[in-house]
Amino acid sequence: MSLFAAALAGVFALSVPAQARDICTLIADAATRTVLHQEGDCETRVTPASTFKVALAVMAYDAGIITSAHEPKLPFKEGYADWMGDAWRQDTDPTMWMVNSTVWYSQRLAEMLGAEKLTAYAQKFGYGNADFSGDPGRNNGLERSWISSSLKISPLEQAGFVAALVDGKLPISAAVMAGAMELVQQGGASEGWTLRGKTGSAYPRQADGNFDRARGWGWYVGWAEKGDQKLVFVRLAQDEQRHQVSGGLRARDELVEDWAGLVGGLGL
Repeated sequence: MSLFAAALAGVFALSVPAQARDICTLIADAATRTVLHQEGDCETRVTPASTFKVALAVMAYDAGIITSAHEPKLPFKEGYADWMGDAWRQDTDPTMWMVNSTVWYSQRLAEMLGAEKLTAYAQKFGYGNADFSGDPGRNNGLERSWISSSLKISPLEQAGFVAALVDGKLPISAAVMAGAMELVQQGGASEGWTLRGKTGSAYPRQADGNFDRARGWGWYVGWAEKGDQKLVFVRLAQDEQRHQVSGGLRARDELVEDWAGLVGGLGL
């Protein structure tokens, strides 16, 4: 079943609730787009949070804003998002941006691209709803549209985007795709597979506009390589109580822990 055919299928049952329940676990062949393993609701769109950095890196490379793994190095300024402490309170280059998941660097790239280009790229890449309007009435799309706001994407769409990137099929140059992939960090290894991907964490909005910090989402999205084999993977989970460690980091660690069983069950 292809990613695109699967996207049109019925809604899948959610896994049994726990302190953090897995909403979707998806593995697909990067070259054929064949879904090899799909469990849970992989169709519903939610905020991409920091997994959007992979798509943003592709866009910024293609636009000539990012020119290498270390350029541009942008200066930190007072007033920028700095809630992750010293890691964010420093001049930052593309590699540091991806490693530290620095929000203010994403915001500067988004500003340099502008809403029109962001939308055009997202539509061209099939990246979710391609909505960079931000919170209604707040004109903050370039600051946070991808964080619990207007931009939304499903796990199936995440897998489709990553498969096109890894297989060199995005409608941009091979050099741009290679440059963006170089920024994505290794997340672990298992059974001879090397996993590379991006985490993402965010909280749903409540009716009063505040965040529901007991129901945080955690993404881990990327690809795995073993010899000539390339698989794309998506893990999306949602908490049922507040945690100290971000949902994205836990989604990554849990997927890496589960990987041997998942690929073993596929005979890979």
